[in-house]
Amino acid sequence: MEIVTDSPQDLNPEGHFQFRIIVLGDAAVGKSSLLRCFADGPGAGPVGQPTVGPTVGVEFYSRTIPMPPSGKAKLQLWDTAGQERFRSITRSFYRSAAGVLLMFDLTNRASFEHIPEWYRQAAGYRPPAFVLVGHKCDLVAERTVSAEEARYLAATLGVAFVETSAHSNLNVELAFQTLTGGIQQALGQGILAPHQGCDGQPLAGRVAREGCLC
Repeated sequence: MEIVTDSPQDLNPEGHFQFRIIVLGDAAVGKSSLLRCFADGPGAGPVGQPTVGPTVGVEFYSRTIPMPPSGKAKLQLWDTAGQERFRSITRSFYRSAAGVLLMFDLTNRASFEHIPEWYRQAAGYRPPAFVLVGHKCDLVAERTVSAEEARYLAATLGVAFVETSAHSNLNVELAFQTLTGGIQQALGQGILAPHQGCDGQPLAGRVAREGCLC
């Protein structure tokens, strides 16, 4: 895990962005495992065992990825606690997010049924890009949510849907690529406005009409 600051990490500020991304969902759906797999690579923890304990409040990861046609984007990944007692903490991070992963456990139907509430909470702050993530798709025999149900919910919310498994490293990259693509589209359409961060590096901030976050 890396503690994220706003300082550049060997990047030329011109042409590069920082995208602030939050991952929302119930406790124990695998948010930390997915982020760790993406940020640190597959196999970061013991095989067949949980790699991280429950998140307390908010934890941070980061990874820099290519941003076509010629730039890069540093993803600031905010791992939020799903427990009710931490909701007031995690809500304070919604407004500065450029994108949101809405995550549920395909073997836990209640976590799927809670997704509309997670969406309503985050959408009130109008992040421009959302992706619905059905996690633990490797546990086929334990599955309680079908792909058809999840796709229907995604269509109802107007978001993309990806099934993932941190254990098998399945579609982990795809989930973040899909979200980053949505953020890039919002930038291109002027829905999301880049602005200068405190270190002079372009950040992907709030919806354009809401101004700078710094």
